[in-house]
Amino acid sequence: MSLRSVLRAQTADCHAEVDMLFGTFDLSNRERYRTFLRAHARIVPAAENAIENAGILRLLPDWSERRRAPLLFADIRALGDQMPALLSPPALGCEAALWGALYVLEGSKLGGALLAKSVPDHLPSSYLAPQGSKGAMRLFMERLDASDVDDPAAAVSAARTVFDLFLKAGQLELEAVP
Repeated sequence: MSLRSVLRAQTADCHAEVDMLFGTFDLSNRERYRTFLRAHARIVPAAENAIENAGILRLLPDWSERRRAPLLFADIRALGDQMPALLSPPALGCEAALWGALYVLEGSKLGGALLAKSVPDHLPSSYLAPQGSKGAMRLFMERLDASDVDDPAAAVSAARTVFDLFLKAGQLELEAVP
């Protein structure tokens, strides 16, 4: 079984929870959309930095084109807001954990592309808009499938941690909304 298949099967419950929580955000409403972006801003930059510090360039040389934190920062600034406090990044002590965390972040791009259709044209949406080179997602999936990690459980654990961080970030931001 490929690592992608293992990750998909063993994180399906987390993925469903995150989808359900973030599905409650009305992205056509400026304030709710801002709250959605703030939730992502609590985890995406921290996770991207952790991935970078763990050595992603040796696995994905096009990593700099995949980073979305700068786009997220730009959208939040365009809405006249500031960055919220970051959550603690996931610990990525091995290659398997790196793949697990990356699986969640790269997968969120697919969801973002679907959600972008809900954002009105007058709101900034560079974070959700599809970006990167053509075929970047296919390349990621091929590399994930070809990865020969010794500990798939570490990949699953890291992926579940990142999903949990998205849940926590979304809940924190929703609690702050009057």
